[in-house]
Amino acid sequence: MKNTLLIFIRNPQLGKVKTRLARTLGDEEALRIYQILLEKTRLAALGCAAARWLLYSDFVDEQDAWLPEYFQKQTQSPGDLGERMEAAFKKAFEAGASKVAIIGSDCPELSGEVLEQAFALLDSNDFVLGPVPDGGYYLIGMNTFDPTVFRDIEWSTESVREKTLEKIRAVGKTCAFLPLLTDVDTEEDWRGLQLG
Repeated sequence: MKNTLLIFIRNPQLGKVKTRLARTLGDEEALRIYQILLEKTRLAALGCAAARWLLYSDFVDEQDAWLPEYFQKQTQSPGDLGERMEAAFKKAFEAGASKVAIIGSDCPELSGEVLEQAFALLDSNDFVLGPVPDGGYYLIGMNTFDPTVFRDIEWSTESVREKTLEKIRAVGKTCAFLPLLTDVDTEEDWRGLQLG
């Protein structure tokens, strides 16, 4: 089974990352926190046996800590989050992947073990979701390309996970769940994790 892990990140630029954090903490602190989140995401990804595709928001950075021997670097397709995720999944399956999962860079509790668990669950389930408390998810994975889970979803709302599950159930497919983890969107999220 060929596993592919898709990692969506924003290029870490002042004033362009963690805007909800920046509202209360300022742009510089938001960027500092985002750098910490990126490092935790990178270490989690390295702890998982999979082809790792790193997809930047704006441009490929050849000089950052994501070394090309471990990460295949590219940019995200245009469009909203759903369109970008759909395009990335399609490309991964077309490249020969048997199981594909995607993560962002907002979940510092994520680990290589959780990512391994996600791919293992796809042996006996069509989909896997990693829930977060706000009604979204930190990971979605599948073992057959199904773009419907990325369409007609109101992104960044508390209904994202439920709408996604409705779509999975509507086509008669199964979904397993990973542990509930916290993602960082606000100062309150960050303080709750006490990571520095």
